[in-house]
Amino acid sequence: MTTLQEKLNETTTYMKKAGVKEVEFGLILGSGLGELADEIEDAVVLQYHEIPHFPISTVVGHAGKLVYGTLSGKKVLAMQGRFHYYEGHSMQTVTYPVRVMAALQAHSVIVTNACGGVNHDFTPGDLMLITDQINYMGANPLIGTNEDELGPRFPDMSQAYDASYQAVAHKVAQEKGLHLQEGVYMAFSGPTYETPAEIRFARTIGADAVGMSTVPEVIVAVHSGLRVLGVSCITNLAAGMQKELNHEEVVETTQRVKQEFKSLIKETLAAL
Repeated sequence: MTTLQEKLNETTTYMKKAGVKEVEFGLILGSGLGELADEIEDAVVLQYHEIPHFPISTVVGHAGKLVYGTLSGKKVLAMQGRFHYYEGHSMQTVTYPVRVMAALQAHSVIVTNACGGVNHDFTPGDLMLITDQINYMGANPLIGTNEDELGPRFPDMSQAYDASYQAVAHKVAQEKGLHLQEGVYMAFSGPTYETPAEIRFARTIGADAVGMSTVPEVIVAVHSGLRVLGVSCITNLAAGMQKELNHEEVVETTQRVKQEFKSLIKETLAAL
């Protein structure tokens, strides 16, 4: 049976031969936000289906490419399209790209997503700095045998999102005159949107936003020793807070605010 470490060796060997070299930051770009990868300079583009052990993203708005190169003076490896648990992938498959980033010696990862606002103070189009997370997906990517060379059996999630990175992002937002919300991101498995009762529950236990991604990737990033910065685009108000929910609104809102989003990520990346 092929171990996770053996798979990672095969994947990274292929990528290095294709031109991927030093990586500082991994970028995981959510729904409607993948355009940021088009601004990477001296880009090496790899299609997911060509990379050993990589699955394929099936969600509208997710391109399905890895882009390596320079962005804001940093060497980055960007995912144009992520994998989701609701697509039928295992948690280990969903988080495999983070393992690859760590295997390529990245020291940090920036995760982004489109999500629903639970906090009554949020408005569609707001950007939210993720300060903490709640795993309500019913699974964990670390379940199973732990390969000690990849990380500890019981990782500490007390400071999953790097406080100093958050401070830099706030400073950049302030200098740009951008109102940056902050809050707790709660992940459900999807693919159904949450019910109004589930949203009331989420708010009661401390969630400010809800979505169907990010949490597994951050768990594996912490397990791998990576520093994490997370930014959400609040694309809609959650169930019970507006008339109806649909994916088209998610994409439309991210398109509307993408320039602000890209600018925040690029300038924060430059300052890290």
